[in-house]
Amino acid sequence: MPETGVQFGISNAAVARAAEAMLRSLGGSEISLVFPLVTMPADPSAQLGLADPGIVQVKLAPVAVRTLATASTGPRRRLEFLISSFAVAAEMPGRNASSPESFFGGALGVLYDGEIFHIVNLQTEYFAGVAYLFRVEAVE
Repeated sequence: MPETGVQFGISNAAVARAAEAMLRSLGGSEISLVFPLVTMPADPSAQLGLADPGIVQVKLAPVAVRTLATASTGPRRRLEFLISSFAVAAEMPGRNASSPESFFGGALGVLYDGEIFHIVNLQTEYFAGVAYLFRVEAVE
């Protein structure tokens, strides 16, 4: 049978675009990851640790937010943030992150709805060998 050049199947970018469209249709919220500033002020007191170096917020969208069940002795709120791989890939170079794990691992927390949440788990969803969605579990 002659080769026609027509390829069947799903391309890598199509999977990620479909996930992003799904997240937008589910509400398309926005979150901010809170990172410490990497530059220190020139003030000598900052070198002694007496000055707060500050933070920077990195916005990620689209994000779908799910409320998870919590134990009666556990945290007050537990949320799962479903984040598009495109949104994460766009911000990783600005944070000098070589992987999504190092990107989320460097965050102090997630700012959502005016409250800060601590990241406790990160899962990457793959389809056909391509990361298309990140599940970030965070507690208040």
